[in-house]
Amino acid sequence: MKGDKKILIIRFSSIGDIVLTTPVLRALKNTIGLNAEVHFVTKKSFAAFMRNNPNVDMVHELEGSLFELTKRLRSERFDYIIDLHNNLRSNLLRLLLMRPSKAFNKLNVEKWLLTRLKINRMPSVHIVDRYLAAAKRLGVKNDGHGLDFFLSEKDLVWPELLPKAFKQGYVAFVIGGMHATKRMPNQKIIDICRALKRPVVLLGGPEDAKNGRIIEAAAGQHVFNACGKLSLNQSAFLVKEAKVVITHDTGLMHIAAAFQKPIISVWGNTVPEFGMYPYMPQKPENSLVIEVKGLPCRPCDKIGYEKCPKGHFDCMEKISHNEVANAALGFF
Repeated sequence: MKGDKKILIIRFSSIGDIVLTTPVLRALKNTIGLNAEVHFVTKKSFAAFMRNNPNVDMVHELEGSLFELTKRLRSERFDYIIDLHNNLRSNLLRLLLMRPSKAFNKLNVEKWLLTRLKINRMPSVHIVDRYLAAAKRLGVKNDGHGLDFFLSEKDLVWPELLPKAFKQGYVAFVIGGMHATKRMPNQKIIDICRALKRPVVLLGGPEDAKNGRIIEAAAGQHVFNACGKLSLNQSAFLVKEAKVVITHDTGLMHIAAAFQKPIISVWGNTVPEFGMYPYMPQKPENSLVIEVKGLPCRPCDKIGYEKCPKGHFDCMEKISHNEVANAALGFF
């Protein structure tokens, strides 16, 4: 499909999943041509991040009624729609727009088999490649350049609150996660920070601020809590400037991968087999996965819970804090 085409990409949320769509956006521009228009529709809260992406010509915001959004999009007369969300709302949007389209394969049956029956039928394919497969009809190919995350010029400055001494080098520790079963207990994080004995910046949103204060107070003066004090782009800048990133399965993990940073990813109830591990085709050696293998209850869910369904939380409690710290120090 060559020529001046107009393509719509659908991905409503969340920030990590949106970052994982960026190879598709770049591939579309490289394949169809610079004169092609690539539009992106997402929730209003994520729209600003896509406006920094030079591979996106227009960002459309989902806010309120899906039918109002449909009216605005219908006038664009898209040549093709690529649905990288594939849920009820995105399917309805495609139906209402009545344009040729393709949705990516969520592998829901395979995920159900793995979480409920512990039968692994998941293909050894990263979700990025499943996203790209949804655009196969347009002739796109994986260029092997990984993920993109674009910061504006105003974001490329050190936050004033960060201690000056940390500019000499630090570990970025992403302590958050959408669900509690994706996050290490505070004491485990404290033990890792103590073992690091290097400057550590704790990163997370406002919901992580309380845990950040507890960890900072207990771990030592080399730990600085930035949770809830920065914008996402400021946190992304600190990830970009870090020597190494320790992270749970969360959005900043994918942003770290976009910056090709050394990543120590720690996995609890979710597993890399779902295909959402750090995507770093250029530097795969920079990604180290730490998990407790062989637990009969893991993975318990494809997303997560507010507490361990079994009550023991072995998937995180049995993580070796020394293993995590030593892995990080190997990149420092």
